[in-house]
Amino acid sequence: MNVRELMIKDVIQVTQDTPLKEVLGLFVRHKIGGAPVVNERGQLTGMVSDGDVLRFIKPISPKYVNLFSYYVELDRVQAEELIPAQLERPVRDCMKKSNLVTLQESDGFEELVSILSRHHFKKVPVLDPDRRVVGVISRGDVLRYIVSKWIQP
Repeated sequence: MNVRELMIKDVIQVTQDTPLKEVLGLFVRHKIGGAPVVNERGQLTGMVSDGDVLRFIKPISPKYVNLFSYYVELDRVQAEELIPAQLERPVRDCMKKSNLVTLQESDGFEELVSILSRHHFKKVPVLDPDRRVVGVISRGDVLRYIVSKWIQP
């Protein structure tokens, strides 16, 4: 068994210029938690997750109690004013750009499980030799395979 046999080939992907409000709309509509970010040639330039977007739009303001300690507080009024503007920003402002972990279609099951477990990723893009995204594979895909192969054959 290799990655090609398990990967999802109909990949929901976005470009670096896609506004975050569109990204969140795609996540909700397709019930996904992340997507590859590609350039005009379909080549991977980054990854964006629901967590990346939430961390980016969360307005925080440091409140200092004293010289030795401080706490961070979310100002609700500030959030209501800032979040809509943040959602207009392009995905390039919050996507993961470096140290991207990827798979190739020919990678085996052992490599797949190793990458998903070692890096704690929910989803990994699958690339062709030209770095174009040809699929994605998630922990759920692997779990479904395990159940169908060894638990409920």
